[in-house]
This record gives sequence, structure tokens and C-alpha cells, in this order.
Amino acid sequence: MTATNAPRPESDNLSVSVVVYRPDLALLTRTLSSLETACNALRVNSPAFAVTLYLVDNGGLPDISADLNTLQERGIPTVLISGHGNVGYGRGHNLAIERSASRYHLVLNPDIDLDGDALVNALDFFAQHPEAGLLTPRIGDDEGRLQYLCRRYPTLLDLFVRGFMPGGVRRLFTRRLSRYEMRDVINDRDIVWDPPIVSGCFMLFRTDLLKGLAGFDPRYFLYFEDYDLSLRTHEHARVVYTPDVRVLHHGGGAARKGSTHIQMFVASAFKFFNRFGWKWL
Repeated sequence: MTATNAPRPESDNLSVSVVVYRPDLALLTRTLSSLETACNALRVNSPAFAVTLYLVDNGGLPDISADLNTLQERGIPTVLISGHGNVGYGRGHNLAIERSASRYHLVLNPDIDLDGDALVNALDFFAQHPEAGLLTPRIGDDEGRLQYLCRRYPTLLDLFVRGFMPGGVRRLFTRRLSRYEMRDVINDRDIVWDPPIVSGCFMLFRTDLLKGLAGFDPRYFLYFEDYDLSLRTHEHARVVYTPDVRVLHHGGGAARKGSTHIQMFVASAFKFFNRFGWKWL
């Protein structure tokens, strides 16, 4: 399905922030290429539509000057923010958010491939639904299968089983995890309003809303910053899952990334539950 093209003001513009730390260069290059394609589609009906990319280097970014120069030459101004060290995922995006002066802002992972019409459909949806402040897309895996990255409010048991239990044990909790992952309502067809929590790999905001929320809470170094921002967004605007907006996600869970990531996951979970309330079972 493709959203109906709604007229958008010529003053519309989009900023995009991508935070990297020792990135997989092949994945990052694919992300930038897919972003360029999606931005080009925006200009078919709105040639004056402006897009600015903020690439935030938290450390270990290889020389990709050729890719960035290509984006510049093709009409996507690119601002490289570096030298601040590894300040964490949310704080890295905040460095871009505070500089942006756009109408819309996209928080984007460096392991996302955007569908060619993803941004066209997303901004058309915003134009038709002024009550929407944050949009999350249909997110597929490497084979294109739907990833269930919208969430209901988690319990400690949900997080432990989903993140750290072996597959055989996890199957015993299939019904419980299906509810947590909103499999009863998330699909390839239906718009779903107000999922409690959405994934930080692709969060498209109205920028004034995002700035009003002061972006991500900098107390999270990695993990749960998207949970926190999702819940705070509900206090001011509606959140929407829109399957007409499609991306592919090549990321993985904390348990598959080693003990350091597990420690960061646990530390961020503690901060999250301390702020929003503990739920055990």
C-alpha cells in the first residue's frame, strides 16, 4: 500500500541524525545510499524539499569522505559531528537534535535500509494526521520478515526471557512474549495508534515536539533510551505505527553482543524502571 500524496508546504524540511561508534562500514554505506534514494523520492513532487544529514561520530568512524561528498553533491548537506568521544547513543543524537532547525527529524540507526518511498509515505501521513508526533515504520529483518519492535510496557520477566533465555526455554513463554511484542495488533496492513514503546532504530518526529522533550534522556548510555522517549512522547502527542512506511533492520540483541552490552543493558533497565515503575511479573 502507498499513502495518498497530500500537499505539503514548500517550507517543509527534514533533518536526519545517525550516530556511529566503530560502525560496520558496509552497513553504514547501505544506510546512506538508501537514505539518498528515499530523499530523492521526496523531491519528485517537492523539488525544494531540503534534507540535512547529521553524522555523529562517537568514535572509530573510518574515512567515508567520498560517500559524504557524494551526498553533498546530490543535494543532501552533511554535517559531521566529531571529537566529543563516545558519549552514548542518546546524547549523540542530542548533539544533532539541538542543531537542527527542521520541521521533521529522523532518528536513524546505521544498520537500517529505507524503502524507496519510506519518507514520502511517512511525511504524507504526517500531513494528513496533525495529531501524530512520532511515527514508527514496518521494520523487517534481513529476509524481510516483520520484526515486532513495538512494545507494551515490559516486566523484568519479559526482558530476561526475551533477551537472555535460550530458544528452547523461550518457547515456553511464547504467549507472554507475543503480548509484550504486540503481535496481536502489529501486522503488515493495519495502522496502529499509540503503541506504548517503539524502536529507536527509526523514530520520525515533528522536530518541535522532539525539542520540547529535550531529545533523549542523557542518563542512558545505551539501551532503553527509546523506551523512555516513547513514554514521554505520549504525554504530548500521539505515536503511530504505519506499515506503509517500510525499512529493513540488520541489528541484534544485547545478549549476542557480549558481556559489556549485557552490563549496559542491565544498568539502563535499572534507570528505566526506577523512573517509570517496576513491574516484575
